[in-house]
Amino acid sequence: MLVALAAAVALAACSKEEAAVPPPHKTDVAATGYYCGMLLSEHAGPKGQILLESRTDPVWFTSVRDTFTFLALPEEPKDVAAVYVSDMGRAASWESPGDAWIAAQQAVYVLGSDREGGMGGPEAVPFGDEAAARAFIVEHGGRILGLEEAKAAIADAARPPGPATPD
Repeated sequence: MLVALAAAVALAACSKEEAAVPPPHKTDVAATGYYCGMLLSEHAGPKGQILLESRTDPVWFTSVRDTFTFLALPEEPKDVAAVYVSDMGRAASWESPGDAWIAAQQAVYVLGSDREGGMGGPEAVPFGDEAAARAFIVEHGGRILGLEEAKAAIADAARPPGPATPD
């Protein structure tokens, strides 16, 4: 009896944790990038949204690169409830990925491709299916990384070069 009760409590706790993760928001026509203040629709490539416990509306990003930057910066809020990125394997097109959202931790990322993201910079291109990522690499180059590796690579690329050393 106690074992059954403990199992029921454990299952209920798991269900509450899973239910606590909010789903992605649909992209609003007025959605603007957090850093650039421009409409998401004005930029090609994958997008990101971060849901914070302290806000009802998502924090929108014109690129996955900017999404990762927000997560890395110490001055940005840390009450992250969920992070979603465009699943480019299910996206309508590169120019307009639509609402093909995937939880960031469930995606694989292609870095080093010839495709540019929002604001014309290098991009971490997310895919929910590794086969779709491999097909993308055949056409556009790059390599597949997991979430933490992709975040680290974006952070490394954003660091300014160190001081020049005398010859």
